[in-house]
Amino acid sequence: MKNFARLFRRLDQTNKTNAKVEALADYFQEVGDEDKLWTVALLSHRRPKRSVNTTLLRAWAAAYSGVPLWLFEESYHVVGDLAETISLVLPAEEEQSDYDLTYWINYVRDLKDLEEEEKKERVFAAWQQLNTSERFVFNKLITGSFRVGVSQKLMVRALSRQTGIDEMTLAHRLMGGWTPDDSTFEQLILTEDPLEDISRPYPFYLAYQLDDPVHELGKPSEWQAEYKWDGIRGQVIVREDELFVWSRGEELVTDKFPEYNPLADLLPNGTVIDGEILPFRDGKPLGFQILQTRIGRKNVTKKHLRDAPVVLMAYDLLEWQGKDIRQEPLAERRRLLEQMIQDIGPNEILLLSEAIAYDEWQTLAELRENAREQQSEGIMLKQLHSPYLAGRKRGDWWKWKVDPLTIDAVMIYAQRGHGRRANLYTDFTFAVWNGEDLVPFTKAYSGLTDAEFRQITAWVRKNTVERFGPVRSVNPKHVFEIAFEGIQRSNRHKSGVALRFPRMLRWRKDKPVEEANTLEDLHALLEVYEQG
Repeated sequence: MKNFARLFRRLDQTNKTNAKVEALADYFQEVGDEDKLWTVALLSHRRPKRSVNTTLLRAWAAAYSGVPLWLFEESYHVVGDLAETISLVLPAEEEQSDYDLTYWINYVRDLKDLEEEEKKERVFAAWQQLNTSERFVFNKLITGSFRVGVSQKLMVRALSRQTGIDEMTLAHRLMGGWTPDDSTFEQLILTEDPLEDISRPYPFYLAYQLDDPVHELGKPSEWQAEYKWDGIRGQVIVREDELFVWSRGEELVTDKFPEYNPLADLLPNGTVIDGEILPFRDGKPLGFQILQTRIGRKNVTKKHLRDAPVVLMAYDLLEWQGKDIRQEPLAERRRLLEQMIQDIGPNEILLLSEAIAYDEWQTLAELRENAREQQSEGIMLKQLHSPYLAGRKRGDWWKWKVDPLTIDAVMIYAQRGHGRRANLYTDFTFAVWNGEDLVPFTKAYSGLTDAEFRQITAWVRKNTVERFGPVRSVNPKHVFEIAFEGIQRSNRHKSGVALRFPRMLRWRKDKPVEEANTLEDLHALLEVYEQG
């Protein structure tokens, strides 16, 4: 645990990529294989589930430290992170511990089945022998919320430096549904054949948002354009007569989409397709909100299949006849994909994401402006000579999204942020007019500069009307332009709508609250959006 806590401090003290990689590489060099494996798991979002209710944990921390619970709660709201608050409040440790990270992870997992009083005793025993940094890690593990500012890509780079194995190979090996309970460091990282697990997908290649003028990309003839479909990115794999469906979040979702089962017979063995799990009916895509009715369901019913049917909109071919073809240029992979779909023949499951015919950037720009009519988020642009890489790489793939929908709304509630913004009010609730009343319809917490957040925080402190725990009700004095990617009907919200990806586009200091938009405006926007 001391090694891992030291690693965490080194990572937390720098924003430099090379320094983070060096810290990780040093750590992998000095710890045993079990700790290496658990570290890889934690940094690839395979953390243990929460084993203690946070309400209990707050009460225990207050009792252990002799601090009144109300004072602990106020401190928590200021610090913004429960694990850090506990670490700062607790008195110094009474003894030293040399147990490793794996020991403490198992210690945390064993708490799950204990009675409340025994859990408390075990947590107290841990706090007694861990220093402040180690307690912070322990508290993060126990709450199931461990996160650190390191991407999986950087972790893979450090592993590559320590093991001498190629980064792309390592990234591939880390894909899939493995856990430290069913694998070892030797099996997962050092095994030469990553395809021994026939279900394992490839790392996804991700595009950057295009913000510069599109003509700066060069000749239109060098770029493939297609619509950016609004579904869930996924990979469909057929190997040894078995079908596997993976989401971009590395979740095996084969059982969630039984429509794809016939692909096990239609596709030849050794095929991996990258595409979009897309809601689709009567020859056209449906809105993302339709697909949401199936996301997160443990069991997919006949009603779900009927109300939210899906197809696979194929983008790319990553493996063909058992061979990894990601290093082939896009033009060649596309040719093979088109030929494969043509050989399969007409079907209602696997569709090709058609390339858009255009000669000039202006023509493509006009198509982009009307992309919502196709239930699309915009245009994807891909260099025809580009290989299929891992992660987000700048230069060859771009997403050219349509401009967001916007509405002017009034801020009515404010709440402090987390982490480095724990002392600032950054999370706001917004409302629109319904007659003389303000009706809340969304929350947003991003889009302003640090200076603007500091300015609005000072105003909130002086204009708080009521307090509801960490939430402050404020005078309705400020208008913000709220941007969002989509809008749908919702019975859970008083406004009757829910927004997709809301954020603050700008602070409308020029606009009085009386001129903010109305609920009628919001519903009119909904009707236009639904009509596509």
